[in-house]
Amino acid sequence: MKTAIVTDSNSEISQSEANRLGVFVLPMPVIIDGHAYYEGLDLLSDQFFLALTQHRAVSTSQPSPGDVTALWDRVLSEYDELVYIPMSSGLSSSCATAKILAKDYAGKVFVVDNHRISVTQKASVLDALALREEGVGAWEIQQELEDSAFDSIIYIGVETLEYLRKGGRVTARTAAISTVLQIKPLLKIEGELLDACAKVRGTAGCKKKLLETIRGDAERLSAKWDIDIAVAGSYQDAAALEDWREMAVNAFPEHGGIFADPLSFSVSSHVGPDAFGMAVSRRLARTKDGI
Repeated sequence: MKTAIVTDSNSEISQSEANRLGVFVLPMPVIIDGHAYYEGLDLLSDQFFLALTQHRAVSTSQPSPGDVTALWDRVLSEYDELVYIPMSSGLSSSCATAKILAKDYAGKVFVVDNHRISVTQKASVLDALALREEGVGAWEIQQELEDSAFDSIIYIGVETLEYLRKGGRVTARTAAISTVLQIKPLLKIEGELLDACAKVRGTAGCKKKLLETIRGDAERLSAKWDIDIAVAGSYQDAAALEDWREMAVNAFPEHGGIFADPLSFSVSSHVGPDAFGMAVSRRLARTKDGI
């Protein structure tokens, strides 16, 4: 059986990286001024951030059923079965929609509900690839990923609450007060939940608090399993993302393989420019060097 691994662009896997890894990525739509654009296809980073910083009407949507099935059909013309790893069902209805669509594929499409997004979703993709290399089929890959779904956690710091206010996550009064006092919220994504974890004065303080907080999660998970540590950011400057990665490497010198990815446009539209995130997740089947 030839098994394909398919995900969406919220995994932070670009089209070029997908080609290198041998996976398929469904671009997530971003709505700008009422028009749908697709990350990595007809919407590039500079265009997206220009729209975001100009405070144009930017929102997100789940992929259309037609876009999902068109990709699946193309993949299944070359493969016998596929594993589809969408973003967390707790953060979008796209996973539930995919599960409904998969019923028409006679056991050839296995949709993973592993409650992850961003770099933890990417870690799941890498685990799926490693499991496939070990000869594991689509159904068992799905089971492995869902069994380890909650063995991950993400922390995100934001530069401004304005974009969370637009999404209804905070009130206008809270956003205004935080701006005046330079209070930065530290958010946590664990499973299906997005919650506020702490409030810290200034960006530097928020990064320090994030690194201190995630240390406990890394120690808890690494006591049982090998782990991945990764960072991400909605930076317009690639050097800023690398600086953030270096901070993580210095904080966790025992984990030299920390990778860094730009946050997807879908996630960035909710947290705004210059947000920074870090994640730790259980590694299922890879060596320390990855795939």
